[in-house]
Amino acid sequence: MPAIAQTITPELRRWIIDQAQTGCRPEDVLNAMKASGWNEDVALAAMEETLEQRLQEARALPATDAVAWPAQRQDSGVAANAPPLPEPDLSGGACVIDIAGHAVRVLTTLREPRVIVFGGLLSDAECDGLMQLAGPRLLRSETVDNNTGGSEVNASRTSDGMFFERGEAELIARIEVRIAALLNWPLDHGEGLQILRYRPGAEYKPHHDYFDPVHPGTPKILERGGQRVATLVMYLNTPTAGGSTTFPDVGLAVAPLRGNAVFFSYDRAHVSTRTLHGGAPVMAGEKWVATKWLRQGVFR
Repeated sequence: MPAIAQTITPELRRWIIDQAQTGCRPEDVLNAMKASGWNEDVALAAMEETLEQRLQEARALPATDAVAWPAQRQDSGVAANAPPLPEPDLSGGACVIDIAGHAVRVLTTLREPRVIVFGGLLSDAECDGLMQLAGPRLLRSETVDNNTGGSEVNASRTSDGMFFERGEAELIARIEVRIAALLNWPLDHGEGLQILRYRPGAEYKPHHDYFDPVHPGTPKILERGGQRVATLVMYLNTPTAGGSTTFPDVGLAVAPLRGNAVFFSYDRAHVSTRTLHGGAPVMAGEKWVATKWLRQGVFR
């Protein structure tokens, strides 16, 4: 098998800087890169070049600027110089957002991490329609292979799933237009809807949805639309027991209620976003969800 090219990308450089700023030792960063499949020489070169460049930049700045974290936006709690993110219009403390005559309720909001729980994002008929369209096409769920950029079956994800193409059916297109309007994010910056079915005992262990720059396969993945910046999980049914979406870093659990959804965004590919999340085991019945991942750019 030919060796996989390992490119030192801007995202990898930012990840290395983030690790240094959070106090990680160089040897720990190196070991993390090697464990993720990086050649030791490439990893060392990336660290040396990145940190040397950072040091030169810091020498050109006032001492306070060289080490300070970015200022925080008062309204959203994210860095003032952070890239734009999907975000609903909650000006005036809106509790209901009208999207072309469809009322979406705002049930819960959290700033850090940015998490919003919506009520009634999908109607009962839309939930049924998605399950009917997806049912015949469900296969054992796969996750991204971080070494190659492809996909693989992963023991941490015990569900069945499938992907729709963007706009492949009238129902899909209608829901995608609603999501784009709700989150103020271009429709073509979203991946196709993924439908998942969790049977009793099935779960998805805590993970991050962004593509970690430390992995060799990340540059290939990012070619299709850049980094993921937000996730929307929509619940198509209500399990008899279990199946909550959990955020272990902040002790939050969102109950999977039919038609509702949980949205969360992340302005960088780093654990500091506190968006570690998982799907708790289904204790009784089944859980069906539709997931929409949003990208920085046009997803192709």
